[in-house]
Amino acid sequence: MGGGGQQTESGEPAKSAGDGGPGAVGSGRGGGNLSVFTWEEVQKHSHKGDQWLVIDRKVYNVTQWVKRHPGGIRVISHYAGEDATGASANWWNHRHFQHHAKPNVFCKDPDVNMLHLFVLGDSQPVEYGIKKLKYMPYNHQHKYFFLIGPPLLIPLYFQIEIMRTMVTRRDWVDLAWSMTFYLRYFCCYYPFFGFFGCIVFFTFVRFLESHWFVWVTQMSHLPMDIDHEKHHDWLTMQLNATCNIEQSPFNDWFSGHLNFQIEHHLFPTMPRHNYQAVAPLVQALCEKHHIPYQVKTLQGAFADIISSLKKSGDLWLDAYLHK
Repeated sequence: MGGGGQQTESGEPAKSAGDGGPGAVGSGRGGGNLSVFTWEEVQKHSHKGDQWLVIDRKVYNVTQWVKRHPGGIRVISHYAGEDATGASANWWNHRHFQHHAKPNVFCKDPDVNMLHLFVLGDSQPVEYGIKKLKYMPYNHQHKYFFLIGPPLLIPLYFQIEIMRTMVTRRDWVDLAWSMTFYLRYFCCYYPFFGFFGCIVFFTFVRFLESHWFVWVTQMSHLPMDIDHEKHHDWLTMQLNATCNIEQSPFNDWFSGHLNFQIEHHLFPTMPRHNYQAVAPLVQALCEKHHIPYQVKTLQGAFADIISSLKKSGDLWLDAYLHK
């Protein structure tokens, strides 16, 4: 995440970890005057003004350098006090890349920021219930999901969020380019549909796209483990937050090969059509280390979205009424 070998802004060299037994950062190979740190020591440096991270068994003090990180402070700070070896320097601070960095982790994965519309997982519903928070009738969220989630995510929320992000980050060049898209769109379709017809057509296409996007992305994430930071290792964290949908010509086509969501998270830059080739290798690795590798049917995955929402809603209601 820090470039695979970046030093701090002050040029402080990386501190390699030696073979300190269980709990040590790893075995150092550089020798010299490099120091050795345990994981407990590294984890103490996970605050805003004091951040260390580990890349390839070397400890880096990135407290000052995070300000110059090309992906922004937020995404690299997710790994303060942790092993960041698996994170690519090309993962910018866009919401989807934060999702890949910390999938299904509250306060770090923006995709589980539901704006109080839904409660997810097992812990959040109970926390809301104990605090008597009732922004929505969460015990019915598995029903109103159909009215809020699939139809409105892209046509409404994403459109607002995209514009807001460009303005708040002062990405004026991006904003100008995005405006040219709408200009070109109206220039192409206005002669056929008129002004209001163009708006209706654009909204309808986004409406259809939004349904596909929500079902395809959430079938592999929403029913999985959603919780606060647990500091799991990279592989375990990705496998706990994702599952695959069984391979078939239709499922591959319908999902754009995102039915191999596990492989997509482990190899995000790999061309999607290659996921089916590496899936057996990943599955064998998971079996070797006793890490669950879940594969579902398409229908079962869709049903699990609703059942997981209902389960979370019931947990909220029980905590709201009785705790």
